[in-house]
Amino acid sequence: MINSDYQAALDWLYGFVDFEVVSRSRDPGRFDLRRVALLLDKTGNPHLNARTVHIAGSKGKGSTAAMIYAVLCRAGYKTGLYTSPHLVETTERFKFNGTDITPAEFAGLSALLVSPVAAINAEARFGKLTTFEIMTVLAFMFFAGKGAEWQVIETGLGGRLDATNVVSPVLSVITPVSLEHTEVLGSTLTEIAREKAGIIKPGVPVVCAPQQPEAMAVITAVAADRNASLVEVDPDDLTSSNYASGGQNFRLKGRLAAYDIRLPLLGSYQRVNAATAVTALEVLVAQALVLTGRDIEQGLTAVDWPGRFQVVGQQPWLILDGAHSPAAAEELKQSLQAFFSERPRPAVLVVGVSSDKDIDGMAEILGPEFDNIVIVRADHPRAMELGRLRDAFGNCNRVIYQADNVGDALQLGRSLAGADGLVCVTGSLFVVGAAMRVLKPVA
Repeated sequence: MINSDYQAALDWLYGFVDFEVVSRSRDPGRFDLRRVALLLDKTGNPHLNARTVHIAGSKGKGSTAAMIYAVLCRAGYKTGLYTSPHLVETTERFKFNGTDITPAEFAGLSALLVSPVAAINAEARFGKLTTFEIMTVLAFMFFAGKGAEWQVIETGLGGRLDATNVVSPVLSVITPVSLEHTEVLGSTLTEIAREKAGIIKPGVPVVCAPQQPEAMAVITAVAADRNASLVEVDPDDLTSSNYASGGQNFRLKGRLAAYDIRLPLLGSYQRVNAATAVTALEVLVAQALVLTGRDIEQGLTAVDWPGRFQVVGQQPWLILDGAHSPAAAEELKQSLQAFFSERPRPAVLVVGVSSDKDIDGMAEILGPEFDNIVIVRADHPRAMELGRLRDAFGNCNRVIYQADNVGDALQLGRSLAGADGLVCVTGSLFVVGAAMRVLKPVA
């Protein structure tokens, strides 16, 4: 049973403007960091208590954050991890030393925020605090209360105006940048990269994953302007993967050593995320972080990051992947090709996306990979209508089915696939989370 205090805290928190569920615009007034700074000041500036790694990007930022966090925990450091969105439960966003915040802890911290939030919103000098902004301050309070030595912080959206960009990091990390959230971040790769590069701080090193040339040019220029040393991740330092025992094994040549990596995350794209995480950790070692190669190898073995090319069944094969853009869809396609020497048939795609996504681009990539398509509109305010989904996949020359909810979509997908086939659920972390809630009772 959900604790009543916890439910009341959730009701309070989600009673504010929540840009994860309502439409957003590029109006900078909606993302004013000064109101976040006011709330932090009223709570004792907890964001300054721990050394911070700040991570932005379009793809892989959550996975990279989870990897850095896992290694720091393995090395014995008191470490917090803040990510978004959650898949099933809000408490997933706040982790400390391998454990999520408890409902009681969440409720207690929320209670401490009620009065200062009300005061700031009553004055509304810089606009009113949003759900994500309050949640971000709650994360810093949680980590400070736990005595965190390190905090790994993932941006929610963009970087420059993201609520998390109040931190004073010792390292910034930028994962691959692609076209996303164009209604907020800009319509070109250059504009989006500029927003992501907004997390780069004067004199603070920045690690950058491989980028498209337009994005790399922006990141390089911002780093130079801010006198921030730039360390680029070289994908050629990675071997190909061997898949065994629910994971992938590969060798990574780092700046300080070579590592034999066994990663329990199956997506082929996780290799670059691992390389980015290791590069970031090696830069921290150069800043006097005490960390061994064994810490890195064992930490990555223990990383937990569900919903990203996660195999949750085998008869039929059932894969959950939160790909939500053409670039991520291409990575999902490559992961399927790498993981299966021969694609199980029939292969069924269960797909639902948010209304602001490039579904035409995703359909062009994923449609030909599957025998049947099941479209679904998740129970989420920003979910795309079924008619738009049907139009996007209409040119794939595949049979298209539709379902009223994710549970029905899963049942239909399994029926179409049979015991020997494949069902892949994708398009949105909201859809993946809904699938997890359906599967949990029988998992």
